[in-house]
Amino acid sequence: MALSPRDILSRYWGYDDFRPLQLDIIESVLAGHDTLGLLPTGGGKSITFQVPAMLLPGLTVVVTPLISLMKDQVDNLRKRGIKAAYLHAGLTRSEHALVFDRCRLGKVKMLYVSPEKLRSEQFIAVLREIEVSLIVVDEAHCISQWGYDFRPSYLKIGELRGYFPSVPVLALTASATPEVVDDIMVRLGFDEKRVFAKSFSRENISYIVRNDMYKDRQLVNILTSTAGSAIVYVRSRKRTREIAMMLEDAGISAEFYHAGLDIEDKNEKQRAWKDDEVRVMVATNAFGMGIDKPDVRVVVHYDLPSSLEEYYQEAGRAGRDGKESFAVLLVAKTDKGRLTRMVSDAFPDKDFIRRVYELAGNFVEVAVGSGYNMVYEFNFALFVKTYGLPPLPTRSAMQLLTQSGYFEFIEEVTMQSRIMITAKKEEFYSISLDREEESVFNVILRSYTGLFADFVYINESVIARRAEVSEQRVYETLLKLSRMHILQYIPRKSTPYLYYTTSRELPKYVALPLSVYEHQRERLVKRIESMKRFAFADDECRVNVMLRYFGEKPEKDCGKCDVCRSRRPRKPAPDGLDATILYMVERQPRSLAYLINESSCRKEDVIAEVRRLVARGVLTVDSAMTVSKSCLRHED
Repeated sequence: MALSPRDILSRYWGYDDFRPLQLDIIESVLAGHDTLGLLPTGGGKSITFQVPAMLLPGLTVVVTPLISLMKDQVDNLRKRGIKAAYLHAGLTRSEHALVFDRCRLGKVKMLYVSPEKLRSEQFIAVLREIEVSLIVVDEAHCISQWGYDFRPSYLKIGELRGYFPSVPVLALTASATPEVVDDIMVRLGFDEKRVFAKSFSRENISYIVRNDMYKDRQLVNILTSTAGSAIVYVRSRKRTREIAMMLEDAGISAEFYHAGLDIEDKNEKQRAWKDDEVRVMVATNAFGMGIDKPDVRVVVHYDLPSSLEEYYQEAGRAGRDGKESFAVLLVAKTDKGRLTRMVSDAFPDKDFIRRVYELAGNFVEVAVGSGYNMVYEFNFALFVKTYGLPPLPTRSAMQLLTQSGYFEFIEEVTMQSRIMITAKKEEFYSISLDREEESVFNVILRSYTGLFADFVYINESVIARRAEVSEQRVYETLLKLSRMHILQYIPRKSTPYLYYTTSRELPKYVALPLSVYEHQRERLVKRIESMKRFAFADDECRVNVMLRYFGEKPEKDCGKCDVCRSRRPRKPAPDGLDATILYMVERQPRSLAYLINESSCRKEDVIAEVRRLVARGVLTVDSAMTVSKSCLRHED
């Protein structure tokens, strides 16, 4: 008897039933229809293609821009006994060849690929030898120039369809406006409009905006008055460390995370946070993709994102278990100016962009007229330091040149060390190793499975601890074994790179299309204005502002955001309001706005009571309107 989608879900994932819309999307795909799934963050997008992949006869190709997510998903699938693999430019030729061979032999069910792989004629040639049953486009908004995160490499997916005209396409995204949705279907050549969309409303999340120039104090107040895991998003790497240290000083366990950390640091910080050893992760937007922690209770944005799409995706990492959670946005008057400056940072002067293009070519030593289809390692931090360039506009210039098709700048491709044993077991007896080298080799054989069939990720520091040797000794032993052709060893490295999609031009011939520069600049201005309205206006329910932006027609106010809460009728001052206020400031100072909001009493009553308590010497109020218990407390 043929297996059903529910059978597959139960067998491999252990769930009894699907979330809303998952089965609808799966059945549409299995019926051979081009399908667009618009599911909010945490809506279970992966299941919508992983289940049909197990029911369809051939290979499912998944195009995704997130290399870290690619690896995590493949690792998780393999743990469930599902044959999966991935390809991206950070792998070696031998790793590519191994994956190709496994695909040809039918030993791969799902193949994850980065979009730049679609430019490879070799990859396309191999793919055409294989029975492809489904093409999946994850983060499909990246294909639309109307979207906030357009990637030119995604346009190649349309060409991929030409080789497999009868194969259905499943496009998935968590955030897209109506114009982006329509553009996705046009660019992917949908045979008919077929969209399954779940409302962007997340009823278990309360969206709160706090306007306070003292953000550190407000952040501590929020985290001490709530429980459970939390994420704090900031826009700079330096600030992740600073705020994590500030929280630690306030007695709140915190770690920091950004794309510049090495892979071991990232993994250890993620593990500690996932295992609740650390409560708060202070991070840039590099944190969160593929992070599946259902019990995040609070997501705080310390800095304003540039768009509601970005904000919605990050805020949506709260409350994936369906329980009450909070998304808090901290704003100050100065943030309006910062948002406006984002436009000039994102779209620097065109002469500056041409200069960056020229210097990038010089940096990787590519001659004019050369470089086509070549990949070069590109250390961005060293690049800006070498030429004295401002980091933010320079990064934007690299992205605009990428979108204009001159090269592809791929940042932070971080790969763990990996090995594969190439010798036969009987050859092990003839290996000449000293005591420490033998200890290292034995630890590797005991600690890792699958070494003879594929490249396996390893951790040199873990091996060093188990073998009771230095990490340097592990490294030397692996190099020696590699030279002896016992194994292949690829040491870890973080390798941002440039992939030249056309030969290097003279700067004067570098032209930015209207669609890349002027039109995108206009759209960024509109997105920023929408973000400003969400953050600073208080005349409409926050959720409804967001829903309208994403093309929904709200039927009612959410009743839970800060705007809706402010409209609730305030109770007259009850007997014991003084005790309520004293209780709220018992553990730490609170802002006057916090006392008014949390007491649910009329503003004038709370202020009057605070004044009485100050007059009695029980409380103090500073110039920032922070209310504290007095050190010289008097009793009547």
